[in-house]
Amino acid sequence: MYKLFFKRILDFMLALFGLGVLSPLLVFVTIALYFANEGKPFFFQLRPGLNGSVFKIIKFKTMNDKKDLAGNLLSDAERLTKMGSFVRKTSLDEIPQLLNVIKGDMSLIGPRPLLPEYLPLYDVEQQKRHAVTPGITGWAQVNGRNAISWKQKFEYDVWYVDHISLFLDLKILFLTVKKVLVREGINTENTATTERFYGN
Repeated sequence: MYKLFFKRILDFMLALFGLGVLSPLLVFVTIALYFANEGKPFFFQLRPGLNGSVFKIIKFKTMNDKKDLAGNLLSDAERLTKMGSFVRKTSLDEIPQLLNVIKGDMSLIGPRPLLPEYLPLYDVEQQKRHAVTPGITGWAQVNGRNAISWKQKFEYDVWYVDHISLFLDLKILFLTVKKVLVREGINTENTATTERFYGN
Protein backbone atom coordinates (compact mmCIF):
# COMPACT_ATOMS: atom_id res chain seq x y z
CA MET A 1 0.00 0.00 0.00
CA TYR A 2 2.84 2.41 0.86
CA LYS A 3 4.69 1.79 -2.42
CA LEU A 4 1.58 2.11 -4.60
CA PHE A 5 -0.23 4.97 -2.86
CA PHE A 6 1.13 6.67 0.26
CA LYS A 7 4.69 7.13 -1.05
CA ARG A 8 3.48 9.43 -3.84
CA ILE A 9 1.32 11.50 -1.46
CA LEU A 10 4.21 11.84 0.99
CA ASP A 11 6.58 12.83 -1.83
CA PHE A 12 4.25 15.56 -3.07
CA MET A 13 3.62 17.05 0.38
CA LEU A 14 7.26 17.02 1.49
CA ALA A 15 8.53 18.40 -1.85
CA LEU A 16 6.00 21.24 -1.75
CA PHE A 17 6.93 22.01 1.85
CA GLY A 18 10.64 21.83 1.01
CA LEU A 19 10.32 24.30 -1.86
CA GLY A 20 8.49 26.73 0.38
CA VAL A 21 11.04 26.55 3.19
CA LEU A 22 14.06 26.65 0.88
CA SER A 23 12.73 29.33 -1.51
CA PRO A 24 14.98 32.13 -0.12
CA LEU A 25 18.03 29.90 -0.54
CA LEU A 26 16.90 28.88 -4.03
CA VAL A 27 16.63 32.53 -5.06
CA PHE A 28 20.11 33.31 -3.72
CA VAL A 29 21.75 30.31 -5.46
CA THR A 30 19.89 31.04 -8.71
CA ILE A 31 21.18 34.63 -8.77
CA ALA A 32 24.73 33.57 -7.87
CA LEU A 33 24.84 30.90 -10.60
CA TYR A 34 23.25 33.27 -13.12
CA PHE A 35 26.36 35.43 -12.91
CA ALA A 36 28.80 32.53 -12.53
CA ASN A 37 27.45 30.71 -15.61
CA GLU A 38 26.77 33.66 -17.90
CA GLY A 39 23.02 33.70 -17.47
CA LYS A 40 22.46 29.94 -17.17
CA PRO A 41 21.71 28.97 -13.55
CA PHE A 42 19.89 25.73 -14.38
CA PHE A 43 20.91 22.47 -16.02
CA PHE A 44 18.39 20.31 -17.89
CA GLN A 45 19.03 16.76 -19.05
CA LEU A 46 17.00 13.77 -20.19
CA ARG A 47 16.95 10.87 -17.73
CA PRO A 48 15.06 7.54 -17.67
CA GLY A 49 12.42 7.23 -14.97
CA LEU A 50 9.85 4.62 -13.99
CA ASN A 51 9.92 1.69 -16.44
CA GLY A 52 12.58 3.53 -18.44
CA SER A 53 10.29 6.35 -19.58
CA VAL A 54 12.38 9.47 -20.25
CA PHE A 55 11.81 12.81 -18.51
CA LYS A 56 13.75 16.08 -18.21
CA ILE A 57 15.58 16.51 -14.92
CA ILE A 58 16.39 19.96 -13.52
CA LYS A 59 19.43 20.79 -11.40
CA PHE A 60 21.49 23.84 -10.61
CA LYS A 61 24.22 24.27 -13.23
CA THR A 62 27.62 23.89 -11.57
CA MET A 63 29.85 24.01 -14.67
CA ASN A 64 30.20 26.72 -17.30
CA ASP A 65 30.28 26.10 -21.08
CA LYS A 66 33.85 27.21 -21.79
CA LYS A 67 35.55 25.58 -24.80
CA ASP A 68 39.09 25.21 -26.11
CA LEU A 69 40.39 26.77 -29.34
CA ALA A 70 39.04 23.82 -31.33
CA GLY A 71 35.54 24.42 -30.03
CA ASN A 72 35.47 21.43 -27.67
CA LEU A 73 34.22 21.73 -24.12
CA LEU A 74 36.97 21.87 -21.52
CA SER A 75 37.20 19.07 -18.95
CA ASP A 76 34.63 18.91 -16.17
CA ALA A 77 37.23 19.93 -13.60
CA GLU A 78 38.17 23.02 -15.64
CA ARG A 79 34.56 24.07 -16.14
CA LEU A 80 33.51 23.62 -12.51
CA THR A 81 33.09 27.15 -11.13
CA LYS A 82 33.89 28.16 -7.56
CA MET A 83 30.22 28.77 -6.87
CA GLY A 84 29.38 25.53 -8.63
CA SER A 85 31.87 23.65 -6.47
CA PHE A 86 30.27 25.04 -3.33
CA VAL A 87 26.77 24.20 -4.56
CA ARG A 88 27.83 20.65 -5.40
CA LYS A 89 29.71 20.03 -2.13
CA THR A 90 26.66 21.13 -0.16
CA SER A 91 24.32 19.15 -2.48
CA LEU A 92 22.35 22.32 -3.21
CA ASP A 93 22.46 21.41 -6.91
CA GLU A 94 19.89 18.67 -6.21
CA ILE A 95 17.22 20.98 -4.71
CA PRO A 96 15.52 21.99 -8.01
CA GLN A 97 14.63 18.32 -8.46
CA LEU A 98 11.87 18.92 -5.92
CA LEU A 99 9.99 20.25 -8.97
CA ASN A 100 10.47 16.86 -10.63
CA VAL A 101 9.07 15.23 -7.48
CA ILE A 102 5.99 17.46 -7.52
CA LYS A 103 5.43 16.64 -11.20
CA GLY A 104 5.70 12.92 -10.42
CA ASP A 105 8.81 12.28 -12.53
CA MET A 106 10.81 11.53 -9.40
CA SER A 107 10.45 10.51 -5.77
CA LEU A 108 12.36 11.85 -2.80
CA ILE A 109 13.81 8.37 -2.26
CA GLY A 110 14.70 5.88 -4.98
CA PRO A 111 17.51 4.82 -7.34
CA ARG A 112 19.19 7.86 -8.88
CA PRO A 113 18.12 8.48 -12.51
CA LEU A 114 21.17 7.99 -14.73
CA LEU A 115 21.73 8.60 -18.45
CA PRO A 116 19.43 7.18 -21.18
CA GLU A 117 22.42 5.70 -23.03
CA TYR A 118 23.03 3.39 -20.07
CA LEU A 119 19.69 1.60 -20.53
CA PRO A 120 20.92 -1.06 -23.03
CA LEU A 121 24.03 -1.67 -20.90
CA TYR A 122 22.20 -3.04 -17.86
CA ASP A 123 21.88 -6.77 -17.27
CA VAL A 124 18.51 -8.27 -16.30
CA GLU A 125 19.09 -7.79 -12.57
CA GLN A 126 20.26 -4.19 -12.92
CA GLN A 127 17.20 -3.30 -15.00
CA LYS A 128 15.08 -3.81 -11.87
CA ARG A 129 16.20 -0.36 -10.69
CA HIS A 130 13.62 1.07 -13.10
CA ALA A 131 10.75 -0.83 -11.48
CA VAL A 132 10.26 2.12 -9.09
CA THR A 133 10.28 5.89 -9.53
CA PRO A 134 13.84 7.30 -9.37
CA GLY A 135 14.77 9.48 -6.42
CA ILE A 136 16.77 12.52 -5.42
CA THR A 137 18.61 10.28 -2.99
CA GLY A 138 18.66 6.54 -2.45
CA TRP A 139 20.14 3.51 -0.74
CA ALA A 140 23.27 3.64 -2.92
CA GLN A 141 23.83 7.31 -2.08
CA VAL A 142 23.83 6.75 1.68
CA ASN A 143 26.12 3.74 1.25
CA GLY A 144 28.92 5.47 -0.60
CA ARG A 145 27.44 7.75 -3.26
CA ASN A 146 30.11 8.42 -5.93
CA ALA A 147 32.84 6.74 -3.87
CA ILE A 148 31.65 3.19 -4.70
CA SER A 149 31.77 1.17 -7.92
CA TRP A 150 28.94 0.95 -10.45
CA LYS A 151 28.46 -2.71 -9.54
CA GLN A 152 27.93 -1.80 -5.89
CA LYS A 153 25.57 1.05 -6.79
CA PHE A 154 23.35 -1.21 -8.86
CA GLU A 155 23.32 -3.88 -6.15
CA TYR A 156 22.15 -1.28 -3.64
CA ASP A 157 19.52 0.03 -6.09
CA VAL A 158 18.06 -3.42 -6.71
CA TRP A 159 18.12 -4.19 -2.97
CA TYR A 160 16.08 -1.03 -2.38
CA VAL A 161 13.51 -2.06 -5.01
CA ASP A 162 13.08 -5.41 -3.25
CA HIS A 163 12.81 -3.91 0.25
CA ILE A 164 11.03 -0.57 -0.24
CA SER A 165 9.09 0.57 2.83
CA LEU A 166 8.24 3.71 4.80
CA PHE A 167 10.76 2.80 7.49
CA LEU A 168 13.53 2.33 4.91
CA ASP A 169 12.71 5.65 3.21
CA LEU A 170 12.82 7.48 6.54
CA LYS A 171 16.16 5.84 7.33
CA ILE A 172 17.59 6.90 3.94
CA LEU A 173 16.29 10.45 4.43
CA PHE A 174 17.99 10.67 7.85
CA LEU A 175 21.27 9.23 6.53
CA THR A 176 21.18 11.59 3.53
CA VAL A 177 21.02 14.63 5.81
CA LYS A 178 23.95 13.21 7.75
CA LYS A 179 25.97 12.61 4.54
CA VAL A 180 25.29 16.13 3.28
CA LEU A 181 26.40 17.68 6.57
CA VAL A 182 29.74 15.84 6.51
CA ARG A 183 30.04 16.21 2.70
CA GLU A 184 30.89 12.55 2.29
CA GLY A 185 31.25 10.66 -1.03
CA ILE A 186 30.30 13.55 -3.30
CA ASN A 187 32.89 13.00 -6.03
CA THR A 188 35.32 10.28 -6.92
CA GLU A 189 38.96 11.10 -6.25
CA ASN A 190 40.52 13.76 -8.52
CA THR A 191 37.33 14.15 -10.61
CA ALA A 192 34.58 16.77 -10.78
CA THR A 193 31.94 14.21 -11.70
CA THR A 194 31.52 10.47 -11.34
CA GLU A 195 32.98 8.14 -13.98
CA ARG A 196 30.81 6.97 -16.88
CA PHE A 197 29.25 3.52 -16.94
CA TYR A 198 30.43 1.41 -19.92
CA GLY A 199 28.60 -1.81 -19.16
CA ASN A 200 29.37 -4.91 -17.16
